[in-house]
Amino acid sequence: MSANASPLQGHQPAPPPSAKELVLKVIPLPADTNGNGDIFGGWVMAQVDLAGSVVPARHVNGRMATVAVNEFVFKQPVRVGDILSFYAGITKIGRTSITVQVEVFAERFRAQGQFVKVTEASVTYVAIDDNGRPRPIADS
Repeated sequence: MSANASPLQGHQPAPPPSAKELVLKVIPLPADTNGNGDIFGGWVMAQVDLAGSVVPARHVNGRMATVAVNEFVFKQPVRVGDILSFYAGITKIGRTSITVQVEVFAERFRAQGQFVKVTEASVTYVAIDDNGRPRPIADS
């Protein structure tokens, strides 16, 4: 890279969402990479599932399970050394389920303080009883 080239060349920095809560920060490691040297999409998906469960856990007050991944969009690759910030917010509360929107931003290794949106997803969680059956959230 030349001295004048931006490490984000071709990727517009984006501010993190102010309406969502920062629920997780993580740095992917070399063991999380695929054959191209980028971070496995499945690893990112697992982190999104963890991050997405933080906010609904406050409403469910008990066991819950991921019931659906309604949408998952990879916008940019995630690289070793990126600092990933996961922001989550509830978009819908049903009788037994809660849907959460998760947005993931990367601070690239050589561009700290500049955020690039790398992933966004919509995940639905369902409150479950001790037998694994759906239960009303109000019964929490």
